[in-house]
Amino acid sequence: MSLELRQHLKMTQQLVMTPQLQQAIKLLQLSRLELVDLIRTEINENPLLDEAPEEDERAEGASPAEASLERLEPAPKEPEKSEEVKGEEGSNEIDWDQYLEHYQLQGHTAPSNKNLGDEDLPGYEASLTRKGDLGDHLVWQMRLSAFTPEEEQVAMLIIGNLDADGYFRMPAVEGEDDDSAVRDPLVRVAFEAGVGIEFAEKVLKKVQSLDPPGVAARDLRECLLLQARHLNADLPEVVAIVERHLKHLESKNYAAIARDLKIPIEQVVKAVKVIAAFEPKPGRAYTSEEAQYITPDVHVQKVGDRYVVVLNDDGLSKLRISGMYRQALKNGSAGAAKEYIQDKLRSAVWLIRSIHQRQRTIYKVTESIVKFQKDFFDKGIAYLKPLILRDVAEDIGMHESTVSRVTTNKYVHTPQGIYELKFFFNSAIARTGGDEIASEAVKNHIKQIVAAEDPKRPHSDQKIVELLKGQNIEIARRTVAKYREVLGILPSSKRKKFF
Repeated sequence: MSLELRQHLKMTQQLVMTPQLQQAIKLLQLSRLELVDLIRTEINENPLLDEAPEEDERAEGASPAEASLERLEPAPKEPEKSEEVKGEEGSNEIDWDQYLEHYQLQGHTAPSNKNLGDEDLPGYEASLTRKGDLGDHLVWQMRLSAFTPEEEQVAMLIIGNLDADGYFRMPAVEGEDDDSAVRDPLVRVAFEAGVGIEFAEKVLKKVQSLDPPGVAARDLRECLLLQARHLNADLPEVVAIVERHLKHLESKNYAAIARDLKIPIEQVVKAVKVIAAFEPKPGRAYTSEEAQYITPDVHVQKVGDRYVVVLNDDGLSKLRISGMYRQALKNGSAGAAKEYIQDKLRSAVWLIRSIHQRQRTIYKVTESIVKFQKDFFDKGIAYLKPLILRDVAEDIGMHESTVSRVTTNKYVHTPQGIYELKFFFNSAIARTGGDEIASEAVKNHIKQIVAAEDPKRPHSDQKIVELLKGQNIEIARRTVAKYREVLGILPSSKRKKFF
């Protein structure tokens, strides 16, 4: 065999992901809040990017809105003389100078910030506050209670290891399984504080006596017992049921509880009503989680007989190229300065183009969704049709991956409510008549069936299958069970109500 070198010509096609293309793809999958943060970062880092003021967006002269504001501003009124009427003798004018002098001498002058500059006013951060959590609430009570310094040390360890629900649990450490960590966290607290287990147990009971009732419990049984003792319930069956029959209580097997306690079932139901008023998660009222408000990326409004898609640009900065640097290029800047300006100019132009392309793509995808799901916009979720990414991609002439990126974390405001764009893509379920129905519509039918059932005789999964079949929807029982779990609906045995 001989070794030799040869030259071959070969033609291949290769997709090169340029930085500009990567930036455009990245912008597509950003949520609205992430896009606002990115624009703000780019404005700070790129001197050629400038935020266009709102005045530049309007034509010269006062806009109709401004004219309306001017009309609404009250005209200055002529000072009126205050009069004090005394019967038929006429009116006597009040001496305002004497009144104000007397008012100031009394020390009633109210402070005013009218003459203060912005630098004299307190900062924005000085007026902020945060909602007190469960730990703050318990520490406040502990400081007002008769805790010794040694007890405070142990109590702070206990309070610091409460979870969001108000339970006293400690995570497992190396060499310890999860079960033992959950079962007896007091042992570890006593070890860390350097005190005996009896002393730690005494402090735990004092912490458990604080508000809210049931706090610092180690499991659900202890939490409910603490609340029963706090309310001083006069029904001994309440404590017995909590201590011995939580499983039967969960499955609503009241007959088994009545047999074991040898009491009438009516007495069991009376005790269960008391237990139902307890709070299984005492810390829930002090959670620091705030409601999340969604700002839709696009609006769908009905105008006459057709739906109009309108992009929501509120809060998005209007970008433009800085006039100062444009003038610098025209004046013939040379050397490193010119190269720097041109590099930043290319980056700024590509960012503006990418944002415009993102907005156009969202508009086209939403417009296509409206075309496919017009019945939903007219009549509601029960008329949602099956739709896949390929249908929209072929309709607007884009790739499925592009549609997938556009519909991620993007929300639309419709006459039926606010939905994520991904909501409108559903798998198809065959109906008896030959047509298909969307899986979300089937879930809505299941929800309506459960809402209309008799609470004392709830429908089983098989019964729901039969009711859906009456609506020409044929699905298996296991599919009903899966959809029911997705909707957070309990099984029929746990939905049954005895009172």
